[in-house]
Amino acid sequence: MNQELTPEEEEALKHVASKLESYEEQRGNLIPILQMVQETVAYLPPEAIKLVAEYLHIIECEVYGVATFYNQFRFHPPGKHPIKVCLGTACHVRGGDIILENFERKLGIHFGETTPDREFSIEKVACVGCCALAPVAIIDETVHGHMAPSKVEGLLLRIEIEKEMEERAKKKDESGQ
Repeated sequence: MNQELTPEEEEALKHVASKLESYEEQRGNLIPILQMVQETVAYLPPEAIKLVAEYLHIIECEVYGVATFYNQFRFHPPGKHPIKVCLGTACHVRGGDIILENFERKLGIHFGETTPDREFSIEKVACVGCCALAPVAIIDETVHGHMAPSKVEGLLLRIEIEKEMEERAKKKDESGQ
């Protein structure tokens, strides 16, 4: 999934380039630099991997290899509405994997990916600490407990309706009514 950088991301990468100067050019700074890049850009696009490799005088695949070793790093932009599906023991036993599959099917992406319009991204997480509500999904920052496959479409539809209502209200404000 190679996506073009948004103008905001391009600007953030320029900011990253200027922040790199505060790090010594040694391989030992690779992880702190990658953390700074992700904090600034929200993920590690290929352009950032290349920038870091050039700065540290190492090859891109070495930067990528280190970044893929740690699960803290993302390689796809997070969606406006991040979805986290719990697959901890209680959620797994109660069908968390089925909930994950339903989100993937409805959105046409797999966990770790973002929809092409950047509205949604899906992550699987080990535990969210809501075992009594298993299975659990978190959309934005809202916990949805006792999830069922039939609830997935309704939650996504609710977000789409809210988006349409916001757009209508914005148009109404712009027209002065």
